[in-house]
Order: sequence, then C-alpha cells, then structure tokens
Amino acid sequence: MFRLTPSQDLPLLGRPSAAGLVLGAACFTASLTPSLIPRAGLVQGALAGVCFAAGYLIGWALVALWFWLFERGTPAPRNQRRALRLSVAAALALAGWGLWNVTGWQNGIHLAMDIPPVETARPFTILAVAAVLALLLVLLGRLFRRLWRVISAQLQRLIPRRLALALGLFLAGLLFWAVGNDLVLARVLGALDDTYAALDRLMPDDQAPPPAGKTGGPASLVGWEGLGAAGRSWVLDGPDAATITALTGLPARDPLRIYVGLNNADTAADRARLALAEAERQGAFDRKVLVIATPTGTGWMDPAAMQPLDYLTQGDVATVAVQYSYLPSWMTLILQPEYGAETAAEVFRTFYDHWHSLPRDSRPQLYLFGLSLGARNGELAVWLPKVLGDPMQGALWAGPPFADGNWRQVITDRNADSPAWAPQVGDGSVIRITTQENLLRDATAPWGAVRIVYLAYPSDAIAHFSADLLWRRPAWLADPRGPDVSPGLRWFPVVTFLQVGFDMLTATTTPPGRGHVYAGADYLNAWTEVLALDWPAERLEALRAMLAGQGL
Repeated sequence: MFRLTPSQDLPLLGRPSAAGLVLGAACFTASLTPSLIPRAGLVQGALAGVCFAAGYLIGWALVALWFWLFERGTPAPRNQRRALRLSVAAALALAGWGLWNVTGWQNGIHLAMDIPPVETARPFTILAVAAVLALLLVLLGRLFRRLWRVISAQLQRLIPRRLALALGLFLAGLLFWAVGNDLVLARVLGALDDTYAALDRLMPDDQAPPPAGKTGGPASLVGWEGLGAAGRSWVLDGPDAATITALTGLPARDPLRIYVGLNNADTAADRARLALAEAERQGAFDRKVLVIATPTGTGWMDPAAMQPLDYLTQGDVATVAVQYSYLPSWMTLILQPEYGAETAAEVFRTFYDHWHSLPRDSRPQLYLFGLSLGARNGELAVWLPKVLGDPMQGALWAGPPFADGNWRQVITDRNADSPAWAPQVGDGSVIRITTQENLLRDATAPWGAVRIVYLAYPSDAIAHFSADLLWRRPAWLADPRGPDVSPGLRWFPVVTFLQVGFDMLTATTTPPGRGHVYAGADYLNAWTEVLALDWPAERLEALRAMLAGQGL
C-alpha cells in the first residue's frame, strides 16, 4: 500500500504531471479565445499563465484523487516517461494551435465592439509572460504540496492515513493563507492604499478654487483642499448657463454641483450634514431637480453622465455627492464594502428627511444616480418602508456591479422572453433596462409615478460576472447575444470564470459605449426617460453630437 513519508516528497523542479501538462495547455488555449473585453499582450499572457496553472492543478489533483480513492501505487518509471513524452507533445500542439489563432480570436472581440482590428495579438509576448507566471504558480503549488506531505506524514504516526491526508491538506492551506494574507496581501494592499491616498490629495498648481457660489469657493462651507482630486475636478468641469443656452437655445441657469470630500469631515454622518448645509447655502432645494449621486470608489463622478443631466434640465438642477473612499471600486468592495453603503445611507436619509419636510408643491423633484459601485451603494441606501408613502421620482443606475443584489434579482426575475443581458421586468411601468441599443420604449405599459432605469452593456464584465461561471454556462451567452459580445465567445469551466474576472480589471479600457465605459449618448437616452422629458429630436441630436465631440 502506498504511504507518504517525508523522504518520498518530490523536489520542486522534479518530473511534471502528465495530466497536468495536457489540461494546463488546454486551459491555456481556451484562455486565448474571445471573452468580453479585448486584451493586450501582457494582460492576455498573465491570464493564460493563470489558466495554465489552474488546469495543471486540476489535472494533478484528479490523478492524485484517483490514486487516493483506489489505493493505487505509483506507475512504473517506464510508463511514467512514456506518458510524459506524450503529454508534452500534446501540450505543445494545443498551445501552438492557440497561439496561431489568437489574433483572429481577439479581432472577433474588436469586430463586435466596432473598433479597428489588430495586426497581431503578440503571441510571443503572451507565451513569454504566460510561461514565467505559470512556472512561478506551479512552483508555488509544489511548495504547498511538499508542506502538505510533510504535515500528513507526521500525522500518519497518530491517525489513519486518509484522515491524516485530509487534515494535513487543511492545515497546509491554513498556513499558506495566513502567510499570504498577512505578509503578502496586506503589504500590497497597504502600498496601494498609500498610493491612492496620495493621488486623492494631489493638488495641481494650475487648479485654482472655483468662484463664489460654488462648492469649495469663497463663502463655501466645504474646504477646497478636502474635496479630493475627483471632487475638485467635477466641481470645476460643469457647463455654465451660457454654454447650455448656446446649445439648447433656451434660458438656463448655472447647474449646482455640491460635493463633500472624505477629508472635509470626520464621519459619514458629519459629511452628510455638511453636504445638506452646503446645499441649502447654494439654494439646491429651490431648483426644479435635485439628484443625490453616489460616486464610484475613488469619489469619481462620470462627466458623461452629469453633462446630459445639466443640459436636459437647462441647468435647473442641483447634484449632491459625498465621497466615501479614494480606492478603486474593486478595492473598496473588498476592503470596506460596508463603508460606501453606510455613507450613501447617511446622505440619502439626511437629504430625504429634509426634502420630505418641504411642501410638495414647492420642493424639487428628487432623483438618485450611481455608477458601478455607486449604483450598488445608492440602491442599498434606500429603505423602501420609509419612502413608499412619499417616494422619489426616479433613479438611474449605470453599470450595476454583479454584487448588487437588486441587479441580480432583476436578472433572475426577468420576463421569460427577455435575454439576461437586457432583462425586462414585469410590464416596465417601474423598472426598465437599456443597453447601447435604446430599449426604454419597449415596455408594454406606460411609466408609473416612479421611474427606475438600469443602464448596463452586455460586454460589461463588472455587471455580468458571477461565481457560478466556474461550473455553469451563463444565461447571457444564450442566443441572441448582446450587440457588443463576440459570437466566438464560448464557455469553458474554470477558464471563462478567469477570463471574465480579468475582464473586470480591464473593463474601463474600452471605447465609450462598450465594457464599463458608459457613453454620454446612452446616458442621454436614460436621463430623458427618467426625467420624463420630451425634447425635440433635433435638439437631442445636437446634444448627442456635442457629447460625442467631447469623447463622452
């Protein structure tokens, strides 16, 4: 009977697993096929290396499980050498075929996104990066296996062999997790935190405070430096009344942009109260429209979303935003997911209570907005029992992340005849979903008192990622597919999960109107419906052309 002892442990650079090589190469090649977002050579190489390592691990684990279940000994050395030669040949053939086709596969994504094709996807760059990363990951796996075997061999002196193997696996995993989390991950995240904090404090020499009346200007209750980089940029970049009138031909006002930065007050409640005080100082509740906007993780407010709002309202709008983090949304979601929701809830509660106390015939229309993590946190802020008696007029949620429970519910409970990438709910009188194809007029019933619009592109990996991609083909791959999703995209267990995971990291590298980069024209369609406007077609087209001319 085969037993593990420390002396039987294989060296780190010993004979590779034949099954691992073949399955690793298969995963390597599958990773080169189209996913949702185009990938540069370095990114594709990193993904391919991770996929190879994952396939290698699965192949090795399946063989190890076979021997463990059926009490088999190791094969004869001669048979091992023969199997290894065959596996190396098969692995090279699979990887070579994938690298030969990678440019065509990547251009399939480019074609679906209406962006120019590439002459080459840089297969040699992909191979070099993948080989280095895969080797490092396989060596790390072998180090883990050695630790597992040493622990299990010691435990076999005290408990039955199979129990020793299981307990040894658990203890080795616990030790690896502790070392990786406390020594590696904590240091990396700490360095990133310091970097983003410095970027948030960065004050360009040519960025002067705004004039009187604006947030951060003279007499403002909000300090200019405390706004953070994203807040200062947003406050300065809005159009004024003259610019709006020049495009629309209608009388306009200067839009109000109220922003409170993370460093303007100590707590979420204090920042919410400061935002309300600043909003009252600027006369926000005398405007026709009041929008409570939840920023992304860095505090960023998308100009492609805000400019259409300013123009459509002829500037008779006040938009309020409060920063809750300076980290990218994915880091905020990992490190402090509750903090963004807490801030959004404080801001909504503070403003809603004041708005609710005003006479109905003299208060502004109240709307909510959020992009990405801002959409998730903005939705979590609304407690329905509180607002049902006196609801806001509507909300626009753009690029809702996969972790957004309401968005997942919309997809799950969609009408049977609607695709998962453009789910329709009920008769469309309350909730409507749109993409870069305007689907907002497809509802079977007129709008009710509250208008909620989700804007999500089929190619937005942040909106359509899910953990079950590991083992299940996603519903958004069923025909017909979204207009910006490659017909060559196929589902592979494990690999597609990793592909879409990498796509989330690069989802903002696409042109506007694809991935996680939402275009001004699509925001324009959404705001027109949410605000219940009926602008002449020629005026809308002029605004659409202006946004496109600004690259929004």
